[in-house]
Amino acid sequence: MEAVKGFKDVADASKKIIIRNIIEDTFRNYNYNPVETPLIETEEFVKGENENDEAVSNIFKLKDRGKRDLALRYEFTFQLKRLAKNKKLPYKRYQIGEVFRDEPIGPNRWRQFTQCDVDVVGSSIKDEAEILKITSEILKNLKIDFVINFNNRKLLNEILADCNIKDKNRSDIIREIDKLDKLSEKEVMENLKKFNAEKILLIFKKPEKYFERYSYYNEINELKKFCMLLGVKINFQPFLARGLSYYNGSIFEIKSSKLEQTITAGGSYLVNGIQSTGISFGLDRLELLTSINKNKKKLLVISLNQDKKAIAIADTVRKNGIACSLFYGKPGKALDYANSYKINYVVFVGENEVKKKKFTLKDMNSGKEWQVVEQELVKKLLKL
Repeated sequence: MEAVKGFKDVADASKKIIIRNIIEDTFRNYNYNPVETPLIETEEFVKGENENDEAVSNIFKLKDRGKRDLALRYEFTFQLKRLAKNKKLPYKRYQIGEVFRDEPIGPNRWRQFTQCDVDVVGSSIKDEAEILKITSEILKNLKIDFVINFNNRKLLNEILADCNIKDKNRSDIIREIDKLDKLSEKEVMENLKKFNAEKILLIFKKPEKYFERYSYYNEINELKKFCMLLGVKINFQPFLARGLSYYNGSIFEIKSSKLEQTITAGGSYLVNGIQSTGISFGLDRLELLTSINKNKKKLLVISLNQDKKAIAIADTVRKNGIACSLFYGKPGKALDYANSYKINYVVFVGENEVKKKKFTLKDMNSGKEWQVVEQELVKKLLKL
């Protein structure tokens, strides 16, 4: 039976786990606290004040036996309202888990995906710079080429106000601007004509120096300054909008030359009236981009009717941090098994080997073999 459309089985999640560990270790190194939240919430809580946002309109709706209106979480940010209540500020947390969106599927777009969020409630521009430092560190460790684009919603609103754009139209215009990476400039300009706002596209083409005339460019400059102190390169993009309506300050969007879609994004917003900032990584997209080696060293101990010794060897190997499993049976079947599950090395434990206290270690990739005494087996494996 096939999986439901938009969902998938992952037959080998080892690469995903390596990526997750890199992300989680980085979050912990910056003293962010891990949290967990329910998959299911009330529909009212999930929607919050952002009912018109596209992501919110794509929530999976449910009903329980009590006929209550429920929904699967579509992100983690809205749950911060509950988590951050009465916490000492700044409150720093991270969360890694599954989120769900009932939206059209496409290349690299699924209805269930793993999200890795890091947020600061009670944040300053210095915290925003730290979030981008964390982002940069993770992507470098994953060996992914990237560009951090950023803007500020306050600056964007100031530009719209300077162009005499009516307040009631600004959210719609920002949503249209946000389509610049999906539609042609001509299409976006046509969409903006109904608001008499097409001239703003000409402003976005001006050099960065031009934007110094706006008061909120100061926040752009301050973020650039702190990122420079942290050794993080960022790229000012005045047309960057990020369609979600709750953003109220800096916004970030990270791109890679290897993928058309955004690989990670975030920004600043309010949590219970408190200024906050955060960023979200899509683990599934990172898995597509990284070439990090998932082939951790693995050993298969093949017991040829010498179970006691085979178990002892396997225990010793595991205690030294090498993944190890046991196979009880014929050598041919054991080697097929090792190939099937991409186990790098095998060691044969038979009657002759036990008597001589010397074992055959085989590299399953190259076919090379070594005769190794028991005491030297772990040392040899660690060197390979």
